[in-house]
Amino acid sequence: MKRLILASALLFSAILGHAQQQKMLADKILAQLGDNIILQSDIDNAIRDYKRNEDPAVSSSLPPDPECQFLRTFLMRKALMIQAQRDSLPFSDEDLNGKLDNQIRYFVSQAGGREQFEQYAGKSIYQFREDSRPFMKEKMLADNMQQKIVSSVKITPEEVETYYNSIPKDSLPYYESQLEISQIIMHPKANKDVEDLIIEQLLGYKKEVEGGKRKFEDLVKLYSQDPGSKENGGMYNINRLSKQFDPAFTSAAFRLKEGQISPPVKSAFGYHLIQMVSRVGDDAVVRHLLLIPPISNEDVKITVDSMTTVRKMILDKKLTFNAAVNVFGNDEAMKYTGGSYTAPDGSTSVTYDQIQDPELLKLIKNMQPGDISEPQTFADQGNNHGQASVRLVNLRSKSEPHRENLKDDYDKVAAKALQIKQEKVMSEWIKSHIPTFYVHLDKNATKGCPTLSEWQNISDDLDKGQQIVAN
Repeated sequence: MKRLILASALLFSAILGHAQQQKMLADKILAQLGDNIILQSDIDNAIRDYKRNEDPAVSSSLPPDPECQFLRTFLMRKALMIQAQRDSLPFSDEDLNGKLDNQIRYFVSQAGGREQFEQYAGKSIYQFREDSRPFMKEKMLADNMQQKIVSSVKITPEEVETYYNSIPKDSLPYYESQLEISQIIMHPKANKDVEDLIIEQLLGYKKEVEGGKRKFEDLVKLYSQDPGSKENGGMYNINRLSKQFDPAFTSAAFRLKEGQISPPVKSAFGYHLIQMVSRVGDDAVVRHLLLIPPISNEDVKITVDSMTTVRKMILDKKLTFNAAVNVFGNDEAMKYTGGSYTAPDGSTSVTYDQIQDPELLKLIKNMQPGDISEPQTFADQGNNHGQASVRLVNLRSKSEPHRENLKDDYDKVAAKALQIKQEKVMSEWIKSHIPTFYVHLDKNATKGCPTLSEWQNISDDLDKGQQIVAN
């Protein structure tokens, strides 16, 4: 059985492929499991999107028989989903919405912004979200069922050692330096006089539109500081239940009637004027104009002084660094990582070449594990529109380059040994449960695919009219 990690990656690509591509009229059914079908376009889309992955470590792991492996993975996913429904595993629409929102945030960040992502996907974020819903639900049900099957699988130290000793020494992986980094990020706040000027400016724009002197979208193109919507007149499709937008923005938008313009609305991004274009139930089309209060040197200095005080509190052991992240940090992204700097795959253990921030990289190279930096001012391109922000950096750990060994890498070795043990349990579960499903495979699709022989045998038996024997 291929690694569970590979299976998860294939499913991830499949979800994106489903949401991106329209089915071709001349599509072909490759397999059917219960009432669920797998199309040739499903396989083609998944392979294409998998190859498009920019991470060489992932792209190079594409198996030599991708069509066979993707089809097998799809069959396994649908089998697990069906079993989850049979077992009535608990499922929450709230969890589904959260998964979709997190997925979209990741896609948008990878694409370089909302506009770039929508151009790449060929549809609005809301349309993409709804198109992705059934496939994300299927994946979540399958993942829950898989977790139920392998949750009782444990690994002993003796098994870990046996596994490690079975690996040829020249095949042991070589690890570059691994770093664990935490940050407290504070975005300076503009002083009240500047904010009052921004509010007064927005009220003037509102008066011009309501007086018929200018169109809202023309003002957006001239003055809005939201690069993701400026060129299309500030237009967004929003949903009342989505967490994709700032709650203050969404709440203010849905208080408007069609054609109405809000008073200045403060969000985490700045101040907005919002115009309701159209609305149907919990879905709406709005335009907005964003102004970001400029940050002065004095505002930055106040934040640096605050961070200096926070650093002293940590060094005096009045609170931990992690606690300070939650109490003093005001960066939205940090809320999802607990202050950890993460690799593209979400791991909190990163290598030097995965640190994309040159200022952070320079700072880290002069630190030792356990060090907490002095407050560093930096241009935050991601979450503060390129304006100055201030951070404290904690280098939690740093490993030296080395060949894998049990002393330094026990947890990694144990995780791989456990994964292999789980794969064996999953393989046995699939083998015993295949006869409980209605299975039909296109024989041409499984030629040269020995990994699909068990599925094909059941399909052949059913084609001959044999009865399914449920376990």
